Amino acid sequence: MQKSIKNILKSYQEDINEIGNLDLDDFKNVEKGLQSSRYFLQKLRIVVRTGEFKNKEEEIKFFKKQKPFIYGNLKFFVKLYKHLLLKPKGSNKIKKIFIEEEIHKLQTYYTQNIDFIRYYRQNSSSLDEYYFLRGNDNIGLISDTSHFYTDAEFSTSHDNSVAKIIAYDLLFTHYLNELKKLECQKSNINIPVKRRFKRLDLGWTANKIDLVELIYALQASGAITGGKAGIKDMAIACEEIFDLDLGNYYRKFLEIRARKIEPTKFIDRMKSSLLKRMQDADE
Repeated sequence: MQKSIKNILKSYQEDINEIGNLDLDDFKNVEKGLQSSRYFLQKLRIVVRTGEFKNKEEEIKFFKKQKPFIYGNLKFFVKLYKHLLLKPKGSNKIKKIFIEEEIHKLQTYYTQNIDFIRYYRQNSSSLDEYYFLRGNDNIGLISDTSHFYTDAEFSTSHDNSVAKIIAYDLLFTHYLNELKKLECQKSNINIPVKRRFKRLDLGWTANKIDLVELIYALQASGAITGGKAGIKDMAIACEEIFDLDLGNYYRKFLEIRARKIEPTKFIDRMKSSLLKRMQDADE
C-alpha cells in the first residue's frame, strides 16, 4: 500500500509544483489547485479503504504527514478562493487593511492552538498514537469537534489539525506576498537601486528552489544580521538583486523539507564546486 501512496504523492507534488508557479491571484489557477488536490485526495481515500497498513508506524506516518500534505493544500486553495472573492477592489490602503485583518485571523488561530502547533513543528511523537491512529481517540486531547463528523475510515482526531497548519502557513506566506506587491506599487524609492542591479546583469541561472534553499540556510546560520533577518526581507532582497520572482517561497521550502535524499542538495553542490576550484587553484 505504501508504494501506491508514494506514487500518488509524487504525482501530486509534480502537479502542484506547476500550479504553484502560476499566478495565484487568478481564479482559474486557484481552481486548478483545488481540483488537483481533490482528485489526489480521493485517490488516497480509495487506497486506504481497499488496503491495510502493515503496522501502526505506517498508519501514523500516513495521517501525520502524507494525507495532510494533500489535504492541507486543498484547504489552502479553498480558503484562497474565498479570499479572492472577498478581497476589496478599492485603494491599496483598503486592500492592505483587509489583508492585515486576514493575517490577524491566522495569528489568532496560531495562538489559540499553540500547544498542538508546537508539538507538530517540533516533530514530537509522544502522543502520536492518540493523534494519528484511527479509533484511538482520547477525548481529553480533542479540541476540534468537527472530527466527530468526519469519515472514521479516513481520518483521525488530529490529521485535520495538521492540514490546517499547512494551509494557514501557505496562506500566511501568500498574504505577505500580497502586502509586498502593494508596498512595491506604493513606493518607487528603490528604483535607482533596481536600475543599478539590472546594469550589473546578475541573473540567477540555477533553479528558484536552489535560491530558496540558500536563503533559508543563510537565515538559519545567523550569517545575516545575526539571524534576525526575516525570510521575507531576504527573499525580497534576492528578488531585487537577481531580477526574478521567487513566487511562494514557503511552499518551495516545504518541498525541500520533504526531500528524503540530499535535503541540502544545492548547498552540497556549492561546497563541492568551491572545493574543486580551490584544488584547481593549487595545481
